[in-house]
Amino acid sequence: MKRRRLRTFKTAHIMITVENDQSPIRASRLGFSSFPTFPSLSDKVIPSQFPAMAEVSRIFHSTLFPTLSLQLSKPCYNSHVYPSLSLKKAPRPVQCSVSTSETKSTSSNATQEVPWGCDIDSLENAEALQKWLSDSGLPPQKMAIDKVAVGERGLVALKNIRKGEKLLFVPPSLFITADSEWSSPEAGQVLKQYSVPDWPLLATYLISEASAQKSSRWCNYISALPRQPYSLLYWTRAELDRYLEASQIRQRAIERVTDVIGTYVSLLLLLLIEKRRWIQPQCIESEFQGLCLFLVVHERALFLFLTINLQVFNMETFRWSFGILFSRLVRLPSMDGKVALVPWADMLNHSCEVETFLDYDKSSQGVVFTTDRVYQPGEQVFISYGKKSNGELLLSYGFVPKEGTNPSDSVELPLSLKKSDKCYKEKLEALRKHGLSASQCYPIQITGWPLELMAYAYLAVSPPSMSKQFDEIAAAASNKSTIKKDLRYPDIEEKALQFILDSCESSISKYSKFLQASGSMDLDVTSPKQLNRRVFLKQLAVDLCTSEQRILFRAQYILRRRLRDMRSGELRALRIFDGLRNIFK
Repeated sequence: MKRRRLRTFKTAHIMITVENDQSPIRASRLGFSSFPTFPSLSDKVIPSQFPAMAEVSRIFHSTLFPTLSLQLSKPCYNSHVYPSLSLKKAPRPVQCSVSTSETKSTSSNATQEVPWGCDIDSLENAEALQKWLSDSGLPPQKMAIDKVAVGERGLVALKNIRKGEKLLFVPPSLFITADSEWSSPEAGQVLKQYSVPDWPLLATYLISEASAQKSSRWCNYISALPRQPYSLLYWTRAELDRYLEASQIRQRAIERVTDVIGTYVSLLLLLLIEKRRWIQPQCIESEFQGLCLFLVVHERALFLFLTINLQVFNMETFRWSFGILFSRLVRLPSMDGKVALVPWADMLNHSCEVETFLDYDKSSQGVVFTTDRVYQPGEQVFISYGKKSNGELLLSYGFVPKEGTNPSDSVELPLSLKKSDKCYKEKLEALRKHGLSASQCYPIQITGWPLELMAYAYLAVSPPSMSKQFDEIAAAASNKSTIKKDLRYPDIEEKALQFILDSCESSISKYSKFLQASGSMDLDVTSPKQLNRRVFLKQLAVDLCTSEQRILFRAQYILRRRLRDMRSGELRALRIFDGLRNIFK
């Protein structure tokens, strides 16, 4: 029998129509003090005997790449929410309730909030949290939650704190990890059965415990979490395009949101196939008819589909839980790199001027940090979130340090091979062999740039006569290879530096264009609250672009000086040569 192709998949929240195959989404890098790869779930949790489900998962992952504005329709529980078939062969555009462009009502999108937690600067639940923590085993503290100038909420010193003093001592019984006990154990059993990774498992756990409200032991903790975490997850696509067009962090944000959406869809499909024993593979007449048979022929499967609580487990709550993880999850080196949410410790804010970080102390059996400065009563106490650029801090935590205060700040400089290059195909093949592409971004700091960037520039300008060295140069351009990085090709060094300078000046012009236009941006919106949001986002973008442009200006100065010295040296050598030639004449 000739197979027919499904064109539309529809649920109470999401409808997608297939247009064409797309490349799979790229994994973001997530983490607090380190960056593990965030895997796609579809290959792991969609069983091979259900090709229909696997195909639907692939469709979600391959067509949601540009999705950012996460407006969702209200769930409706009626007999028509199961998937419908459309067997037309003509390709049709992607349609989904997750918007891929600027919405008509930006204010409604920006103000959607989950039904738990508190305002990000609120102290309304702080006293209840501190009492619950003390009752649950947290020892007496030298700090308390208070409103602060940096971070809106933070921990401030109640007493004099010495340099080198250990603080916190949060016991493991107060950690939230992948091994934590669920108030609704059925969901946890399903996720662990399919070996769902820690990040999506913890995101689902947070939603499950939050929805349990007072029956969850974490009720007081969740009540003190921000209702809308500061994160680029909460920027709409239109806001990213408008405010971060010049910065490479925009693309990182797009990829991160795409991964979050893809993971949500995979987990939703996992719930649908959890009872896969109800259907026999021989009943599947075609890949997509199998999905309908699964939901329509088998009453219990249909019941499961209809009773997934989308009012609790939906894209908005999933985005909230991932926003919490991005900004609060900590990796503990002394516990073999285990990731955990550590209540109380996660109220500490970041400072670029301190180097102390959270870790598990085996002697005291608790999470601690050691102060690297003295604190007086009333002063805010800080830790370090790691050596991150301003862009990375904005991406995960929603703030940008003051210009010039972050010694780890960097800017991503995009470099690309020219398609007009006679050796374009050979160079591209060499790059792909080492996990690179025709367009690459490399970090530039105020102190310089990596050797990999110089190697890429050498490859970009190398002539056909160097074709035998393409592979060696491409390997040096990859941070995954162990080959010697400090390559020198004096004959093409000037061209390589000019290539970097051209890319640098191209990026500078984009930043200048945004910063010049930022003063005249139209911020006229109907809601005063929305106006405040727009002003806030715009200021974050201006701060980020100013700091990144500053680094590029420094790189431009260094490159121009080196090129000037090289060219003036060549000119002197030519003059000496001409002088000697005249003498011998």
